[in-house]
Amino acid sequence: MSNFRVQRYQPNDSNEWNTFVTNAKNATFLFHRDFMEYHKDRFEDYSLMVFDDKDKLVAVLPAHKVDSVLYSHKGLTYGGLVLSSKVILSEVILITKCILEFLEKKEFSKLNLKIIPSIYNAIPSDEMEYVSFLLDAKLNRRDALAVLDITNQIPISRVRKRGIEKGKTNGLVVKEENDFTSFWNELLIPNLKERYNVNPVHSLTEISYLKSKFPNQIKQYNVYLKDMIVGGVTVFETDNVIHPQYISGNKAFNNELGGLDFLYNNLINVVYKNEKYFDFGISNENQGKEVNESLHYWKESFGARTIVQNFYEIETKNHSLLDTVLI
Repeated sequence: MSNFRVQRYQPNDSNEWNTFVTNAKNATFLFHRDFMEYHKDRFEDYSLMVFDDKDKLVAVLPAHKVDSVLYSHKGLTYGGLVLSSKVILSEVILITKCILEFLEKKEFSKLNLKIIPSIYNAIPSDEMEYVSFLLDAKLNRRDALAVLDITNQIPISRVRKRGIEKGKTNGLVVKEENDFTSFWNELLIPNLKERYNVNPVHSLTEISYLKSKFPNQIKQYNVYLKDMIVGGVTVFETDNVIHPQYISGNKAFNNELGGLDFLYNNLINVVYKNEKYFDFGISNENQGKEVNESLHYWKESFGARTIVQNFYEIETKNHSLLDTVLI
């Protein structure tokens, strides 16, 4: 039976961490330290690294602490335990036990896990769903993601087809841009301020910095009516999944111009026609207990269907529940 050692991540571990994440079976570029640390001033990082008895890195946990609770990083859309492709279920059970024992000794009372949705995994990796069950974890949130299988599309609705045709009739054009300034300053920031009185999670400076670090994973597509920007979308690309991170347009963009339907159709059937999944994201509110029905239906009318993302709360003292699992 393998022995594992847990240690807290330190800045001089960054190269080893990043190399591991690049080759892990359930990771994306969001777990790269250059992405995690663009907002390091907002979180007290307490990421963990797990080594086997040969001092080989086998798992990492992107995380931060708030008082006596460790969170798999709130600054990321998803998280959880990131694993080597060679790690098997029995080892994940032992790794998790070691992590919880480590956290208990450090006087953490709870571990909050934000599981990465299964579509983002390079190969099957639902070990932590099972281990969370073994640990009597509390399921404190479940989100419903609308996901389109690009390789096996369900026909879109007639309403979406009309919107797409309207965009074509109005002469809309989609262009990839390297500069986020016009989209951020003319559309995204004003719209979020007017509608929700908030700013984007990423400032213009931050998204530009992240683009410089991840030029092949972060893309900006703007929609133009002649020479005027009327809408746009910021896309995060991973190996299996295309995910629009930000979407915004002027008041005429959706209804009058058919812009939103036109833009998404262009992304799905032109730009990313050879990719696997298109993740429209969630339509949830109130910690997953409510669904914006019209928003989720709009996504479903493109052929998207639902998968879930789970959020667990685990008491660190429950590591003893794993003692008798392996027989």
